[in-house]
Amino acid sequence: MASIEHISDLDTAKQVALLLEKENARLHKRIAALVRELAKAKGQDGSRQLELELMRLQEQAVQFQNALFGQSSERRGSPKTEPTEPAPQRGHGPRKQPELPCVEVEHELDEADQTCPECGGQLGEWQDQYEESEEVTVVERRFVITKHKRKKYRCRCGACVLTAPGPLKLIEGGRYSIDFAIEVAVSKYLDHLPLERQCRIMGREGLVVDSQTLWDQIWALSRHLEPSYLALREELFAHDVVHADETPWPLLGSKKKKGTRKWYVWCLAAPDGVFYKVRPSRSAKAGAEVLGGFEGTAIVDGYSAYQTLARASPDLRLAYCWAHVRRKLIKAEQFYPEEVGEAMELVGEIFDLDRSVPNPEDLEGEERQEALALRARVRDEQVRPVMEELRQWALRQRALKKSSLRKAVEYMLGLWDGLVLCLDDPRIPLTNNLAERVIRGPVLGRKNHYGSKSERGTQVAAIFYSLLETAKLRGVEPKAYLAEAARAAIEEPGTVTLPGA
Repeated sequence: MASIEHISDLDTAKQVALLLEKENARLHKRIAALVRELAKAKGQDGSRQLELELMRLQEQAVQFQNALFGQSSERRGSPKTEPTEPAPQRGHGPRKQPELPCVEVEHELDEADQTCPECGGQLGEWQDQYEESEEVTVVERRFVITKHKRKKYRCRCGACVLTAPGPLKLIEGGRYSIDFAIEVAVSKYLDHLPLERQCRIMGREGLVVDSQTLWDQIWALSRHLEPSYLALREELFAHDVVHADETPWPLLGSKKKKGTRKWYVWCLAAPDGVFYKVRPSRSAKAGAEVLGGFEGTAIVDGYSAYQTLARASPDLRLAYCWAHVRRKLIKAEQFYPEEVGEAMELVGEIFDLDRSVPNPEDLEGEERQEALALRARVRDEQVRPVMEELRQWALRQRALKKSSLRKAVEYMLGLWDGLVLCLDDPRIPLTNNLAERVIRGPVLGRKNHYGSKSERGTQVAAIFYSLLETAKLRGVEPKAYLAEAARAAIEEPGTVTLPGA
């Protein structure tokens, strides 16, 4: 057999993995027989210890194979049922389009067809009678050159000449408008179109332009929007509860430094806004540039950098995410279905009880306060006993070391104080799913334009992702918001304009 490290073909690697799996199974059986014989010779019963050890080895083998060829998913398998006939797909029918303008087009019969087929008489128009139908069509985007002619005025005395003011300029003496730069920025950071791809699209529409020109426009636009970006972080700090997360962000190599360096997008989120910052590491020092100075509760996963930050910030409390606990249990469920099944029922009950009351984040004013009070009562009276039952279950799971079940249990117990913070503070959600949802924008961008080419690129990405994603959360049209904020900042440098403000 060829050396494994030299195998590059995926099909060959799969065959090797299958052969190794069969060989492992054969060896496991042989080891089991030998250990039983040895235990019998010594007058000992080592069957249970052997069973646990073999389960651990098999678990490691399956995890290795899944890491190579499996797909990641949090979905759990459902009980097998008899196959049923799939229901026919009915579709959703025509969708209402309240935002689209309606253009009416009247269609007439050709003059040659305006004759009755029965008597040959001339057909007359039946006033205000139509057979109507609708279709959605597209009006092509157009790029135009607007020639601004600024009139000049003079006095007969010859001492005064005035010129009419022209439009606001993104770049002094520049050729491209503010709206053009906004179109490029939204296409890249909201629709995830790389600049080179935009150049090709624009070329088909008649505009000859290169990616460096597009970059110059969004760089200039970002400089005007930076004060609003920085103010957004301060606004989020006014919340009592925020969410935090981080994900890799590639910084492409330069001529001097070949290869790709792994930077990270750090995310600070609330239901009405999100702030991103791209930093060169995943350390607590980098996280402090996002969370540093926050006084309140941050909902996070179990990454140790957050704990380091909390130790250095006495006013920062960490609430941990129950969705991450569930994921750890799901990983262990295929190897320990009976034990994990008991825990998953308890976790499911926790989520069901929390969903049984209105979500306070969807409400305002008095209704929000009533929802918070109801959530507090349900959590104290019903959720608290379930969480304690789950903790007791976890304390009993100490049988097998270095297993996925043991890792899941240690993860949960190690973060227990932060996991139960929600019992005493109804403002704290059970999960950090909000941060994971809003960080999808940068992740999609990363997949499409492969990160940034320079540190300046990371700054521009953070500014536009923050402002555009916040506009989405607040129900504000992104292009209209950027136009308003940019013009205000150009007219008066330093002006802060936040979405929906």
